[in-house]
Amino acid sequence: MKEIFIADLAGFDEGRVFDGFFLLLSKQLRTTKTGKPYLCLVLCDKTGQLEARVWDPADSRIAKEVQRGDLVKVRGCVSRFDDRLQIKVEQLRRAGPGEVDRADLMPATTRDVDELWNELTGFVESFTQPDLKRLLTTLMGDSELAQAYREAPAARQLHHAWLGGLLEHVVSLLKLADRVAPQYPMLHRDLLLTGVILHDIGKVRELKWDIGFEYTVEGELLGHIQMGVALVEKTIESLPDFPGRLRTLVLHMILSHHGKLEFGSPKLPMIPEALVLHYLDDLDAKMQAMSREFEKSAKEGKAADELTGKVWALDQRQLLNTRAWLGEEEPENPEAAQQPELFPAGEIGT
Repeated sequence: MKEIFIADLAGFDEGRVFDGFFLLLSKQLRTTKTGKPYLCLVLCDKTGQLEARVWDPADSRIAKEVQRGDLVKVRGCVSRFDDRLQIKVEQLRRAGPGEVDRADLMPATTRDVDELWNELTGFVESFTQPDLKRLLTTLMGDSELAQAYREAPAARQLHHAWLGGLLEHVVSLLKLADRVAPQYPMLHRDLLLTGVILHDIGKVRELKWDIGFEYTVEGELLGHIQMGVALVEKTIESLPDFPGRLRTLVLHMILSHHGKLEFGSPKLPMIPEALVLHYLDDLDAKMQAMSREFEKSAKEGKAADELTGKVWALDQRQLLNTRAWLGEEEPENPEAAQQPELFPAGEIGT
């Protein structure tokens, strides 16, 4: 059973020896400035990732016996270099069967996945448009696709980058969209919610999550928008008498949800539902990423005046946590539980 997590190591004194189980994300042979070889490893668990060093790989079986994707048991200690935490590895081996639960080694949603899935299917059941309901029931009725939808991260590193992240993101968007729809009578509520459920469905094939979160070859070459459109088009073709105009609108929702051509959107939003989807999607992604930065600052014990998060790569803005700055506590929200970060944060977007 795993007892020590990467998040715990920041509180360890340098030189304190520990044993822990981790997932090996990468292994590279490098050399120091003086030409001495060493192994650079990246280890992770559900609370984050950390670099590790094997300083004498020539006399170690590690270089040959463990490979990327292995579950490993490490004996070592923490050290700091340029104010960055590292693990100095003394011993390392593959974990034996049953020694560690793989679920402890990958970041995952803290929400109950069955509960999230029931919320999603509950929205579909509320549809009054029969063809949209038929489309989503068919897609979600595919057991392989449904399982992937329940497991997939919403992104490799930008937002909701954990197992179940896609489903968590979509359910959050469904709640937002269902509140916005009554405010604007021009909106077709079922079409908007359909766009919410399908806008990122291509990510179940764009991404893979067996060893960390990475792009598939097809994902690199095609992207989730094109892959999502192809998946939905194929499903629509299997449904007798699906209305042609409705097909066009559904596909437009997927094609335009990034909102701008420079953000990789093949089309700009040209219907009210697509415009609302784009803004809500962008809002949910940015608010989740912002929340993560504030939580990280709080965990690091920074003063309120420092709780500005990271600089946004988009326009160099700094983020200020207004409640922390005012000395107020945030209201409890079970859906906003702290989430681990497996990969470094980059641009915040969809």
